[in-house]
Amino acid sequence: MSDLHIRRASFSDIDAVLRFWREAAEGTSISDDHDGVAALIARDPEALLLATRDGVLAGTVIAGFDGWRCSAYRLAVHPDHRRRGVATALLRAAEERFAALGGRRVDAMVLEANEQAHHTWAATGYHREDHWRRWVKPL
Repeated sequence: MSDLHIRRASFSDIDAVLRFWREAAEGTSISDDHDGVAALIARDPEALLLATRDGVLAGTVIAGFDGWRCSAYRLAVHPDHRRRGVATALLRAAEERFAALGGRRVDAMVLEANEQAHHTWAATGYHREDHWRRWVKPL
C-alpha cells in the first residue's frame, strides 16, 4: 500500500472529485456541485481528503469538524480500488485529523441500503447506533 498517497483536495480537484463521486459514490447530495465543494474547501481546506494511487483518484472522505463533533462524509472508493486498503487509509487519516483537532468521537453518515459500506465501516471499528435518526431540511 506504499503507493497510496493521501492528500487534501484543492480547488483544482473539484471537477475530478465530482466526476469521481458520480462513478464511485452511492447516492447524491444537494451539495454535489462545484459551488458546494468549493465552499467546503474554502471554509475548511483540510476537510476533503483524497487518496491517489499512481496519480489516479482512488478514494475520498470528508473529515468535517465543527469544534464539537467529528463527522465523516463521502467515503467513496473507486470500484477498481476496492478491497485494497483505500477506505482504511482514508479513515485513518480522517481520525488523525480529528484527534489533532481535539475530537473525541466520529459520526458517519452511511446509506441504509449500502450493505457493502456497512461492512467497510464495521471492519474499521465503527458500529451502528439505531437509536438515532437523522432529520434534514434543505435550505
